[in-house]
Amino acid sequence: MTEGTKKFLWGIAAGLAAAVVIKSDPFRKGCARVIAGGIQLKDDAKEYFETIKEDAEDVKAENDAKSKA
Repeated sequence: MTEGTKKFLWGIAAGLAAAVVIKSDPFRKGCARVIAGGIQLKDDAKEYFETIKEDAEDVKAENDAKSKA
């Protein structure tokens, strides 16, 4: 068997193993948890930055009011 043939056969074996793992229920549930965690992180970050934006707008409004007085 040549080196290229061995690599080809290992590639086929790895592909078949990956196909079995990807179709498994624990893998899908794990992926769903990771995606749900990412969505939650995105929502938390969006809320946090919205709070920062509101605080910055309040500070700007106070500074504008002080400069007009």
